[in-house]
Amino acid sequence: MSAHTQVDLLWIEGLIQHWLRFGHPVDEILIDRRRRTVAFAPGAVFAFVRWAANDYGTVISRLDILRAVTPGEPYQTLAHVRPGGESLLRLAGWSLVEQALGHIGQIEAAGVTPTAVDPDHWRHLNNRLLARQTPRPYDRARHRAWLQRRRLAP
Repeated sequence: MSAHTQVDLLWIEGLIQHWLRFGHPVDEILIDRRRRTVAFAPGAVFAFVRWAANDYGTVISRLDILRAVTPGEPYQTLAHVRPGGESLLRLAGWSLVEQALGHIGQIEAAGVTPTAVDPDHWRHLNNRLLARQTPRPYDRARHRAWLQRRRLAP
């Protein structure tokens, strides 16, 4: 798994939850019934959700959409992700995370796989939500345009 991006997942009901919203791991190591490590091939896109609570309520709510990097490529570090990844979206706070999760659901409802979405759309979503503005929808027509642009790129 050394050439892969590794993500540590954890689930302690009602206390800590680190899980994937989407992505296609190429490997998985089960540590125990609450912990596992998954690995992504270079170039793979995935959404990593982190949530934690205490006796008074939610203390952490984060969503990161990352692209796994190739060895030697620059990357951004992130807790529980080794070595790190290219950050396409990074949100903190339940209100923003909830909006982004809803947007991902809309993309899936349009028949588009979130891992195949134009990386610029994730950046757009990040910036619009942080600015408290409505993001453009990502539909099949926009996705077709992205696929054609990608075919033309060198």
